[in-house]
Formats: sequence, C-alpha cells, structure tokens
Amino acid sequence: MWFRKEPTNYNVNVLKGVNHQIFRRNAHFFPYFSKYMGNHNEFGRLGEEVAENFLIQKGYKILQKNYYYAKAEVDIVAQKGDILAIVEVKSRSQGFVKDLNNLINPKKIKLLVKAADHYVQENNLDVEVRFDVITVIKTKSGFKVEHLEDAFHHF
Repeated sequence: MWFRKEPTNYNVNVLKGVNHQIFRRNAHFFPYFSKYMGNHNEFGRLGEEVAENFLIQKGYKILQKNYYYAKAEVDIVAQKGDILAIVEVKSRSQGFVKDLNNLINPKKIKLLVKAADHYVQENNLDVEVRFDVITVIKTKSGFKVEHLEDAFHHF
C-alpha cells in the first residue's frame, strides 16, 4: 500500500470566492437553485474550485490548474514555502469510500509523477514535491473537505 496516513478532516466555508456560475450550474446540489441542473463534469469543476479555495485559505499559492503533460492531468499545482503540492481532487455527491487504494491506481500515480517531474523541470524549480489528495464531499449544509498530505510515495 502506498498511502501514508489518514486524511485531515475540515469543515470550512469553502464557497467563499467560488465561481458562482459554476455554483448555479450545479444547483441541483443546493435546493434554492433547484431549477438549474448540472452534469458530472461541472460538479467535478465545482469540487476543484472548492479545493482551490481551501488551499488558498491554508496559505498555499495556486500556480496552475488542470496542468496537462503527456496523458496526465494534475488538478492543482500549489506551493507553500519550498513545498510544491501536486494535488488530485476527488469530488463526491454522496458518502465517500475511505479506501484510498480505489481512488488513485498505480498507473495514475505514475502519470502524476511524470507530470510533476516535467512541471518542475519546465519551470526550473528547486522545491520539494509532495503529492496530496483532496476529497470534496457534498453534504446537506455545503461541502466537507478532506486533505491528505503526502498521500503516496513516488520513489
């Protein structure tokens, strides 16, 4: 198993600063906007915005969103001090499976590592690279955010 520790749970007001057009397109998750219906991809984008705002609240600087290299996509590249966080965001509208092995398979990990390596070299960065997973779970009152820092070993 390549995962290191349990996620940290946070219940935060992560809608502050969220793109409200995406919020409205995903209104079926919020009763007030029930006449609007969104799709799975839009909910994923909303989850990424929630994760982005969460990281900003925690003092990270967002360097890149949806970074593509080869067949890999990194949802968020963020930096805090000399740590470069490569963040995979998983959004769920219902209860969340705790088995992280089912979230990110070894092939995905290999692609994320290649993309991270390319990003560091392309931008000539001298940083420590860390791989994080953020889960965004829709609840009745908003979102529950779980942040698993240093989620897996890459060497």
